[in-house]
Amino acid sequence: MITPAARGGPAAALDPGLIPAPATITRTDRRWWRDAVIYQVYVRSFQDSDGDGIGDLPGVRARLPYLKRLGVDGIWLSPFYVSPHRDHGYDVADYRAVDPLYGSLDDFDRLVADCRLLGLKLILDIVPNHCSSEHRWFRAALSAGPGSHERARFHFAEGSGAQGELPPNNWRAMFGGPAWTRIREADGSWGQWYLHLFTPDQPDLNWRHPAVAAEFEEVLRFWLDRGADGFRIDVAAGLFKHPELPDSIDPEADERTRDSVNPLAWNQPEVHEVWRSWRSVCEEYTARDGHDRLLVGEASVPTPAEQAKYLRPDELHQAFFFHLLHAPWDAAHFRRVIGEALRDIAATGSTVTWVLNNHDQVRTATRFAGPDPSSGAARALAASLLILALPGAAYVYQGEELGLTEVTDLPDEVLTDPIFHRTGSRTGIRDGCRVPIPWSGQEAPFGFSTQPATWLPQPEYFASHTVERAVTDPGSAWHLYREALQLRRTLPQLGEGALRWVDTPPGVLAFVRGEGLLCAVNFGDEPALAPVTGVPLIASGPCPAGTLPPGTAAWWVQDIGAL
Repeated sequence: MITPAARGGPAAALDPGLIPAPATITRTDRRWWRDAVIYQVYVRSFQDSDGDGIGDLPGVRARLPYLKRLGVDGIWLSPFYVSPHRDHGYDVADYRAVDPLYGSLDDFDRLVADCRLLGLKLILDIVPNHCSSEHRWFRAALSAGPGSHERARFHFAEGSGAQGELPPNNWRAMFGGPAWTRIREADGSWGQWYLHLFTPDQPDLNWRHPAVAAEFEEVLRFWLDRGADGFRIDVAAGLFKHPELPDSIDPEADERTRDSVNPLAWNQPEVHEVWRSWRSVCEEYTARDGHDRLLVGEASVPTPAEQAKYLRPDELHQAFFFHLLHAPWDAAHFRRVIGEALRDIAATGSTVTWVLNNHDQVRTATRFAGPDPSSGAARALAASLLILALPGAAYVYQGEELGLTEVTDLPDEVLTDPIFHRTGSRTGIRDGCRVPIPWSGQEAPFGFSTQPATWLPQPEYFASHTVERAVTDPGSAWHLYREALQLRRTLPQLGEGALRWVDTPPGVLAFVRGEGLLCAVNFGDEPALAPVTGVPLIASGPCPAGTLPPGTAAWWVQDIGAL
C-alpha cells in the first residue's frame, strides 16, 4: 500500500464529486501535445448510459469530470463509428457516422462541447489500413467483376494453383489463418481472392488507388470540422504492401508474433507520403486558429531509429513508443530502450510518447508480476511514476489508475476477441484488459451499467478496485496518479526537457530532470540505498528516508548537483 507519508503528506478522503481539480499550468503554446498526458477511453467498457451493458458516448461524457479531477490533459476514444463489431469498431462500415450502439452525432457534438468546457483535448481513433466487409465500397467490389474500379480500391487477385484454388501468396493474417479469402462471383462460381492482414471481416484497402487517399482526407476534415483535436492512427506502418505481393520468406511471422513483422506487408516507403498529406491537412486547421491538430501513430516498427522516420517535421507529430510494452522488469533493459528513444526520436524534433499499456495488451500489474503475484501491482505503480517523470508525452489506459489486473478466467463462451475465434487459442487474446470499469458498489455491474449482464462479465474482486473506494483511500493508486499528474503540471523540471542518468547500484535506475528533480526506481528484489537523503516528494510505496524498497519508484526535489 502507498502511505501518505511516503508521498510527502496526508491526502484528504473526499467524495468523488467533491475532489477539486489539480492546479494546472495554462498552456499558451500551440504544441500542447509535446508533454501531454492522454487517457485512453475504450468506449465499450467505460460507462454505459442506456442500460444495454455496453459503454457509449453519453457515458463518456458523464464521466469527463472524473478525468478532469484525475488531472489528464485529454482523452483518446476507441472507434465509435458504424461497425458490425467483429473487431469491436476496428472494422469500420461508415467513417462519418456514430454507431447507434454508442450514440449519435449529436452525442458526439455534446461530448466535444463538454471537453472544451473542461479544457480536455479529444483524440479520435481512425482506421485507414482496412475497413469492414460491410463497408459500401467492399459490397460494391463484391458485386463488380474482376478488373473493375470497385475492386481496385482493395487488393483482389487471382489465385494460384491449376484452378486458382490456392491463395495468391503465402502470407498469414495477424489474427490467424491465411491472409486471403476467396469470393463467389455473381454467377456463383469461385472467383478472385481478397487480402486481409487481420480477419476476413477487415479487407485491406489499396492505398495506391487515388480514391482511397481522397476519401480519408474528407474523413479527417469531417471530424476536424466537428471539433476533434487530432487522431490516433491505427496500424500507421501499414496501408501500403509490396506492389507485386510476393511470397514471404517467413509467412507466419505476423501470426506468430501478433505484430506487423512481414516486411512485404508493412512499413513500405510510400506510407510516408500519406502522413505528409495528412499533416498538411492538420496544419491547414492549425493556421486558422493557432491550435495544433495532433497525429499520433500506432507505428509498430523494429527500432526507435525506424520509428523516427515517421516523426520527421512534415509527417506525424508523435508515434507511440511501444518498446516498454514487452520490456522485462529489468533496470538495464529500461535504461537502454529509454536512452535509444530519447536519442533517436528527439533528433526529429518530436517528443517520445510513452506507453505501458493499451486495449491490446495484458494489464501492466499482471505483466510485471514475478514469482510473487503481489509484486505486479507495486511494479506497475513504479513504472507509471517512472514514465510520468520522463521527457515527452504519456498515454494511460483506462483502469490503470485503479490498479486493475488482467481478468484471466473469462469463460470461453463469453470471449469476443477474433483472435480466439480464428485460432481456438487464448494466447494473445485481448478481452481480459477490456472488462468494463468498476465505478462503485460491492457487486457487478459496479456502477458501470444498470444492466447486470455487461458485455464482458466483471469479476468479484473488482469490488476492491472501484473508483468510489479509490478516491476515498489516500493510499490508493488513484491518488498516486493524481498527485503525480499535479506535480507534473506544477514542477518546472518535468514535461519537456533533458534527462541526465545517475550512476546507481545494479538493479536501480535513476535520472535527473532539470535543476533538482531526481527519479529513481528499484528493479531489484532487495532494498537499496536511495540515491539521495531525505523523504521523497512522492513515492509509489512506503519509502523511508535513505531507502528505496524493491518495486518502488520515488521523486526527490533537492540539491543534487553533485550526483
